[in-house]
Amino acid sequence: MATDMQKLIEASEEDDEEEMEMDVKEEDEEKHIAAQMMMGVDGVMPSTSSSGQFQHQQQLQEQVSTPGGGGGQRLRPLEEKERTKLRERHRRAITARILAGLRRHGNYNLRVRADINDVIAALAREAGWVVLPDGTTFPSRSQGSRPAGTSAGMTSSSSQMVSQQTPPTSLRGVSSGHRTSVEFNACRMKGVFMPTPSPYDLSSSAHSQSSGMVGDGGEQTESLPLIAGSMEAVNDKQIIGLPPKLPERDFAGTPYVPVYVMLPLGVINMKCELVDPDGLLKQLRVLKSINADGVMVDCWWGIVEAHAPQEYNWNGYQRLFQMVCELKLKLQVVMSFHECGGNVGDDVCIPLPHWVAEIGRSNPDIFFTDREGRRNHECLSLGIDKERVLRGRTAVEVYFDYMRSFRVEFEEFFEDGIISMVEVGLGPCGELRYPSCQVKHGWRYPGIGEFQCYDQYMLKSLRKAAEMRGQSFWARGPDNAGSYNSQPHETGFFCDGGDYDGYYGRFFLNWYSQVLVDHGDRVLSLAKLAFEATCIATKLPGIHWWYKTASHAAELTAGFYNPCNRDGYTAIAAMLQKHGAALNFACAELHFSEQHEDLQEALADPQGLVWQVLNAAWDVCIPVASENALLFHDRLGYNKILDNVKPVNDPDGRHFSSFTYLRLSPLLMERQNFMEFERFVKRMHGEAVLDLQV
Repeated sequence: MATDMQKLIEASEEDDEEEMEMDVKEEDEEKHIAAQMMMGVDGVMPSTSSSGQFQHQQQLQEQVSTPGGGGGQRLRPLEEKERTKLRERHRRAITARILAGLRRHGNYNLRVRADINDVIAALAREAGWVVLPDGTTFPSRSQGSRPAGTSAGMTSSSSQMVSQQTPPTSLRGVSSGHRTSVEFNACRMKGVFMPTPSPYDLSSSAHSQSSGMVGDGGEQTESLPLIAGSMEAVNDKQIIGLPPKLPERDFAGTPYVPVYVMLPLGVINMKCELVDPDGLLKQLRVLKSINADGVMVDCWWGIVEAHAPQEYNWNGYQRLFQMVCELKLKLQVVMSFHECGGNVGDDVCIPLPHWVAEIGRSNPDIFFTDREGRRNHECLSLGIDKERVLRGRTAVEVYFDYMRSFRVEFEEFFEDGIISMVEVGLGPCGELRYPSCQVKHGWRYPGIGEFQCYDQYMLKSLRKAAEMRGQSFWARGPDNAGSYNSQPHETGFFCDGGDYDGYYGRFFLNWYSQVLVDHGDRVLSLAKLAFEATCIATKLPGIHWWYKTASHAAELTAGFYNPCNRDGYTAIAAMLQKHGAALNFACAELHFSEQHEDLQEALADPQGLVWQVLNAAWDVCIPVASENALLFHDRLGYNKILDNVKPVNDPDGRHFSSFTYLRLSPLLMERQNFMEFERFVKRMHGEAVLDLQV
C-alpha cells in the first residue's frame, strides 16, 4: 500500500512538472505574440521584424479595426483577453511549483489534483481559521477583533507575484479536508477546571494564529510575514499565505508520562498463536530504541476460552509476553469480554466463545435487545450478571474465573512488575456503556441511539424497581424515544421539556444508569480481588454529540444520566474510586474535526465533555489515562495530545497517568511518521527536543 501511494505521489509530481514546463513554454510564446500584436496596434515596428511578421500584424489589425478609425477601441477586448490568459498561465505555473515543493519537501498531504485553493485552505486551517466547503473563511472567536491598518508585506496588485518558492515544513500530514470545529453559541459547562485552549486545538475555542487578509474596503488584519508564491487574486481580494509553523509549548522538565503502543487486534489468531513473531520482534525493538514504555494488548475471551467453559488456552500470549519481557518493556493488558468486528477500526473478526453462542441460540435473552427485539451479540446483557444461565455460572462468575486464570498463568509477570495495568472490559468495545449505537442495526452518526433494556432479564429488573417505587405501570421502556437515527427534537422523550425530565423519565433513566454502575461495581470488585496490588482500569467512551442540548440524548441511551441539570459522571467516578481503579478516557485528544459541519449539526461539544469527565475523576483523586480515538501521525495531533495530557494552567499540577497510542502498524513505522512519534515520546517524558518551534 505504501509503495502504491509513493508511486501515485511521484506520478502526480511528474505530471505537475510536465504541466509547469508546458505552461511556461506557452507563456513565453503568448508573450511574444502579444508583444508583436501590441506593437502593431501602436504602429511601431521593430527593425528586426521580417516582412512575414509585418503582413501577419497587418492581418491582425484588419481583423480588429474598422474603416471609421475606431480600431484602437475595438482592439482593447482582445488585448485584455490575451493579458488575462497570460496571467492565468503564470498563476498555474506558480501553483505547480508550490504543489511540487509542498509534496516533496513539506510532506503536505495534498490530493493529487490539488490547486492553490487547497494550499490556502490547508494553511488557513493550520493557523486556526475556519474554512467552509464553499470557501467562506473566518477567524475563530479566540482571535478576536484586530485593528485595521496593521498588515504588512501585502500588495493590491495581482501582477506583483513572488517568483521564488519557500515550501513550509510544518504540520506533517495536513490534508485538504476539514480539520477544525465550528463556532457554537455559549453553553452550560459542567466541571471546575477549564484549561487555556491549546494553539494546536483547531476548534473555534482555541487560541488560533492570525492570517492576513485584505478586503475590498481596505480592512486589514494583523501583520504576518509573506509566504513566497502563496498569494492569489480572488475577486479583487488578496489572500496572503499563513505562517508555516505554530509555536509549541516547551515540555522539558514536565512530569514523566509513560507512553504505550497498542498492538494490532489480530496479533494473536483464533488458535491462540502469535502471528508473525519475527516481524513483531523487529517492531518492538524499534519501539524500545526510542524509549517507549511498553505495549498494550487485548486478551480475547473468544480466543482463550473458545471451545468449552473453563478450558483456557494462553499459549500465544505466553510467547508474546515473554518477548516483551526480554526487551524490558512493560505490558498493559485488556480483559476483552466482547467480540471484535463490525466497529470502527476493527480489521479482524473475533466472536464470543463458541459455547456462549450455543447458549445464545437457545436463550437469546442473554444478549442486549432493543425495542424492536433485535439482539446484539457483541457482549452479554447486564441483566444476567447474577443469573445462572451460562452452564451453571453467572456472567460475573465467568468473568472472574477468566481473570483468575490469567492471574495464575502469568504470575511471574505480575511479580516482576512487567504487567503494569489491567484494563477490565465492561461492555461493547470494552467500554462501560450500553451498545446503544449499533451500526449493524442501522445507526449512523449523529443518531441518538436506542435504549437496550428489552431482554427478559433487564425487563425483570425494571419491573422490580417499578414495584419498589410503587408505580408498577412504569415497568416499561419509553415509547416515544425515537429510533437509532432520530434527533432529540424529533422525539417526545428527548426534546426540550420532554418526558426525560418528568417523573417517569427520571425514574427510568435513574434505573437504567444505575444498572450500568452496579455492573461496573461488581466486576471491578472481583478484578481487584484477582489482580491484588496491580493497577486496574476501565474505559469510558466520549459520546460528545448532542452535548449542547438539554437532554444529552446520545449519552442517556448509552447509560450516562447526564442531562443539563445533572452530573452523570460523578457516580461512575465514585465507583472507580471505591476500587482504586483508573479511568481510561478515549476522547481526550479532542481530535473530532474530520467534518466540523457535522459537529455543528449534532450540537456536539467534545471539549466540554472531556473536561466534565476529567473534573469528575480528579475530584475523587483517581488516575486518568488516555488513548487516541482517531488515527493520526502529524505533529499537530501529537501537540494536541500533549496539551491535554499535561494541562498548562491546572492549579494543582495534575496530568494524565499514561497514554496509549492506537496503534502499531506499518504506517507508524514509516520514517517521517516514526520520527514524529519519537519526538512525541520524548516530550511526554519531559525531555527537551532540538527542533522546538517557539
